[in-house]
Amino acid sequence: MPHPMQMAAADTGLLVIDMQEKLLARIPGADALVAAVALLADAARLLDMTVLATEQYPRGLGPTVAPLAGRLPERPDKMTFSCCGLPSVVDTLHREARPKVVLAGVEAHVCVLQTALDLLAHGFRVFVPADAVASRFPLDHQHALGRLAQAGAAVTTAEACVFEWAGTAAHPRFKALSTLVLERARART
Repeated sequence: MPHPMQMAAADTGLLVIDMQEKLLARIPGADALVAAVALLADAARLLDMTVLATEQYPRGLGPTVAPLAGRLPERPDKMTFSCCGLPSVVDTLHREARPKVVLAGVEAHVCVLQTALDLLAHGFRVFVPADAVASRFPLDHQHALGRLAQAGAAVTTAEACVFEWAGTAAHPRFKALSTLVLERARART
């Protein structure tokens, strides 16, 4: 029997939060962040997982950045910082039986944190890859991760999520997942 905090593709969803042009323009290391989120989105699609995305006030903050826009075709806009302000987010996760949710996006100390707290309050298990969330300032990112962990979210990494979703090297899509991970590693060097 798996640990309650162990993810699998069959019980986990991915929620990508506000990866928009004007926000990312102010994020240090935005290219690495986009690569981590792309890895998660591509792996989740390969594994037939539920993938959701949002945009915070796109009229003012611009659309989702081009490298992610095609990977995340539906991106409802929101005004609340928490994605749970959109009833469709929680409804979809419940309907598709996704009690575990991986959060990726910006900013870690605002929309990611508030979404995580709301999801935890709704009884979801929340996972936050440290390399797939960011803030404009390192102090905000650091303290957001600490607060998330204290609240009960599991802080992890994008690559750890991908391999945990697969569960085994015998998974039929393991080779494709490994290719995604290797491509990201090559791009980082």
